Amino acid sequence: MKEYFNVAYTFESNRIEGNTLTLQETHLVINEGITIGGKSMREHLEAINHAEAVAYLEELVGKKGDIYNRTLLELHYLILKGIDRENAGRYRSVPVRIAGSKHVPPQPYLVDKMMEDYFTHYQAQRKILHPVILAAEMHERLVSIHPFVDGNGRTSRLIMNLVLVGNGYTIANLKGDQASRLSYYRALEAVQVHNDPAPFYHLVADAVLDSLEQHLEMV
Repeated sequence: MKEYFNVAYTFESNRIEGNTLTLQETHLVINEGITIGGKSMREHLEAINHAEAVAYLEELVGKKGDIYNRTLLELHYLILKGIDRENAGRYRSVPVRIAGSKHVPPQPYLVDKMMEDYFTHYQAQRKILHPVILAAEMHERLVSIHPFVDGNGRTSRLIMNLVLVGNGYTIANLKGDQASRLSYYRALEAVQVHNDPAPFYHLVADAVLDSLEQHLEMV
């Protein structure tokens, strides 16, 4: 079950970001070490790296690990390992824009302070907010700060799942098909531009419920 759901999570999370490996190809790359003809080296590395990051997430949960600056940077490093050596595991020092979004991420000189506030918010809310709401918030806040040059989405979804799995939930898998991806971006933009978190809370809660139901069906 773990292999099935983790491969599906890697497939969908990478699919959101434009990776074209199919679910079966993702399985073959991760678990069989097979090279897929016609697919780029980057796409292969994205699958392998994400699988390693999920394994690290589970290791953190097993050790009762929490969300700290080091944890976040290590997850991001795993995502970009071998793809972007210069920026893997490092906050950005340049301005960035999110293609197709009205949200403009903060200037790079603001990132360090905003990330300090990010971790402070987590520590203040971790025993107050419902875990699903907290997971959604940690995801949205991180992707809105956009602290990295690349890999923000995948890292934000890993942090979301670190909160969920650490609180006894199964991995929530946000889908990467065109309709689901559009709903995901719209829900994020509702928070970022209109300060309305409800659509994103519902999106994450629905993914959590769907994951739990799928696990129960397989049991």
